[in-house]
Amino acid sequence: MAEYDAVVVGAGLLGLSTAYHIKKTNPQEKILVVDKMGAAGQGNTAKSAAMFRSFFYSHTNLALVDTTIEFFKHVQKDLGADLKLKWVGYLWLFNDEDYRWAEPVLTVMAERGLEYRVYNAHELSEKLKLRTNVTKDEDSKLMGLADVEAGILIPKAGSIDIDSLVNFYESEFRRLGGEVRYNTKVESIVVEPREPLGTPGEPYFWQEAGASGIKTNRGVIKAKRTIVAAGAWTASLLDSVGVDAHIKPVKRQLFSVRAETNELKKLLWAKGFNSEGCVPFTILPKPRVYLKPALEENSFWFSYGDEFPRAFRLEDEPQPEENYYQYGIYQVAVKYFPQFAGSRPFTSWAGLYAMNTLDGQPVIFEEHDLLVVGGTSGSGNMKADAIGRIAASLYAGEKYAVLYGDKKFRVSDLSINQRKVEPEKLII
Repeated sequence: MAEYDAVVVGAGLLGLSTAYHIKKTNPQEKILVVDKMGAAGQGNTAKSAAMFRSFFYSHTNLALVDTTIEFFKHVQKDLGADLKLKWVGYLWLFNDEDYRWAEPVLTVMAERGLEYRVYNAHELSEKLKLRTNVTKDEDSKLMGLADVEAGILIPKAGSIDIDSLVNFYESEFRRLGGEVRYNTKVESIVVEPREPLGTPGEPYFWQEAGASGIKTNRGVIKAKRTIVAAGAWTASLLDSVGVDAHIKPVKRQLFSVRAETNELKKLLWAKGFNSEGCVPFTILPKPRVYLKPALEENSFWFSYGDEFPRAFRLEDEPQPEENYYQYGIYQVAVKYFPQFAGSRPFTSWAGLYAMNTLDGQPVIFEEHDLLVVGGTSGSGNMKADAIGRIAASLYAGEKYAVLYGDKKFRVSDLSINQRKVEPEKLII
């Protein structure tokens, strides 16, 4: 049986970024990526809203995101891989109370060199035909909606084509000599004693043991290091061997509404916000339903990150809920944007976020020859390259990772036992 230096479980964005950076820094090693799907990024990666922004208060967040975004720009501009980057921006709408709270935080961020523009309620109403005084409506009061006081436009933000990004990492990994096996479902992690004695039922608690590979539907694959980057399925693999990554799966749903009417077309192609000549990615004030301009399909994507009482539940094929749009998202969106009156989604889908229940930041750690990469809590695509570099540095036993642009990052900061992350003050 051939043994690999490392086997990576998961050919999503995190798994392939990790595999690529490990292989790039260890060209002589045999690295294998396995996935139960038939191609790269076909799990929850494919169901991402595919947005990014370089606008965070936390130094931790900003380091992970900004270096990743700069790498994406490098890939498209210098390496010639078209990632279909669209700088549509983020438009974050605030009610009066939240805006007053955010102002001093935004001032600090501006002093750090982060760029944003402020629009008042009148400007937003003129440019987007946005209803800013929704609380005059009794139904809106009943729903707990809030008036719009101001909007913050973040220009260094936009969308990316996830398929193109995943294909870049996969092709580069293969070019370096990496191996990928699809249609390979991991059933369990193989654990063996460091010094086997041939005793039935090994390893026993008195034996030093570690992960020695994976058991799949196509047989056992042995490896010196096992890297679990399986997104929402990470916990189900790790729980069986007593490793807690503090990751739980939660469903997120997206609904696509076509810009079929003249009013919706005008909203989609609203001018004056960005170089694309379209409405920005817009987050409503309360509740924070968001809409994304999906320019290629002439539509809007809607979603909302509900928490309580949304269950933490692992589903192999999560399905969108019709009532979630009809009685949830639609009822909120149409109060602010009357242009959506009568609109219904032409398609919808659902995926799973791998939520880190500690602080929402990624976890990257190793124990018993198991290296764990995950818990991105919905921001994996905008942190993927930095995460892959940090995981590769952990694999190499280095104290610091060098992120794109020569920015150093302490590897242990995203571990469990020596974790050190700065809380985020501006949470969208």
